[in-house]
Amino acid sequence: MENTPVIQIENGEVHQKGALVLGGLNVNIAPKEFVYLIGKTGTGKSSFLKMLYGELPLISGSGQVADFDLVKLKKKDVPILRRNIGIVFQDFQLLMDRSVMKNLLFVLKATGWKKKKLMEDRALEVLRMVGVADKAANLPHELSGGEQQRVAIARALLNGPKLILADEPTGNLDPETSQEIMKLLKAIANEGTAILMATHDLNLVDQFPGRVLRVEHKTINEVMGITEFNPFESKF
Repeated sequence: MENTPVIQIENGEVHQKGALVLGGLNVNIAPKEFVYLIGKTGTGKSSFLKMLYGELPLISGSGQVADFDLVKLKKKDVPILRRNIGIVFQDFQLLMDRSVMKNLLFVLKATGWKKKKLMEDRALEVLRMVGVADKAANLPHELSGGEQQRVAIARALLNGPKLILADEPTGNLDPETSQEIMKLLKAIANEGTAILMATHDLNLVDQFPGRVLRVEHKTINEVMGITEFNPFESKF
């Protein structure tokens, strides 16, 4: 159903190495929503994202991500979960020894695609969507940082995900390029894919408004407006 949340966590807990990282988690994100995840380094932003894509378990409560039950999620089901979501990292994580096209074909093959022509067509389609189809034959090191991140976003879109998790996607980019990436991510959300973006860049949050979730005191709370907090205060 179109209005079914793509993320629905109730009274959740995340542990790492036996220690509580986050608790009392109640988070709902609907299709098409663009949501920021903010908080100081070490507060648990990355741990929350890792829980959503199956790298860390949801210890208690209930949780659904892209129609997968996180409490009942088995290791063998994690790759299937990840086919239904896209993940974008700060450092792009492209395979540097092969072309842009071969980076995307590698992912398609790994996620069960078989027919070469269909794989190539889909790869070109997502590269066009993000504006770098002319770079298909290039190696990643021949691209600018912004172009590499566009390829990373194209990779995340390959399997038509319901959700994209973006972990500091503009962290290694200059301000102008960051704005270009934000416009692209916003456009993707408008087309129907929910986006949860962890960021330290409050200027982007101000320029590209969306819901804001703040990680602090080992839990996550919604912030009603960017003006409600000062990033330089110790509580952030």
